Amino acid sequence: MPDYLDDLRLAHVLADAADAATMDRFKALDLRVETKPDMTPVSEADKAAEELIRGHLQRARPRDAILGEEYGVEGTGPRRWVIDPIDGTKNYVRGVPVWATLISLMEAGEGGYQPVVGVVSAPALGRRWWAAKGSGAFTGRSLTSASRLRVSEVGGLQDASFAYSSLSGWEERGRLDGFLDLTRACWRTRAYGDFWPYMLVAEGAVDICAEPELSLWDMAATAIVVTEAGGRFTGLDGAPGPHSGNAAASNGLLHDEMLAHLNRQ
Repeated sequence: MPDYLDDLRLAHVLADAADAATMDRFKALDLRVETKPDMTPVSEADKAAEELIRGHLQRARPRDAILGEEYGVEGTGPRRWVIDPIDGTKNYVRGVPVWATLISLMEAGEGGYQPVVGVVSAPALGRRWWAAKGSGAFTGRSLTSASRLRVSEVGGLQDASFAYSSLSGWEERGRLDGFLDLTRACWRTRAYGDFWPYMLVAEGAVDICAEPELSLWDMAATAIVVTEAGGRFTGLDGAPGPHSGNAAASNGLLHDEMLAHLNRQ
């Protein structure tokens, strides 16, 4: 199995640089915010963080391609870095500390590009999570100061904690009935939102989570952290990985039952 330690170290360096840039503008009274064509917000900090990461990658990995939320695809080849400079921009612009920079390295393989490295850095929470293929998932301050992540062993929905982002997305896609059935079947539900539910699944603090509409840059980094922590990450269609346009993550034991509820017509 390839050793991705050097790529993981680089991802941490990229996250350090992005953290400094995003925290510098967090809660700034003069923060500039625009509306993108899809009606979602983008701040000057989103753009600056992605530009910073791209600049580092162009120097350190000039042969690798880059896909970012704000500036699209650059380059071709079997290795592609996937970047969400601020996952949770709506929180960021309102001063809510639940946002993160997501950095993943994906490699071409059977079934398309698959994540092999992922870093999720949430500096306003003082938290970071990461994983590399075949090496496990961790959380901590640095590569040398970290705790290994492991999903929960909860085996029944009646004992499970379910995290989600909002109700509106499920309603807009005609999936609200199944979603509500799942919430009723679970012990506890909380709308943590964005990257955080997936990290909580990886930590074993939450047992299942799902979202009805996402982009690749929302999922690439979180997917490998969940799977390297022993969990399962699929689309709502059950296809493994971050390519379905939506996501379901779990400790593995509850996954099929969760999907059965969410796909109920």
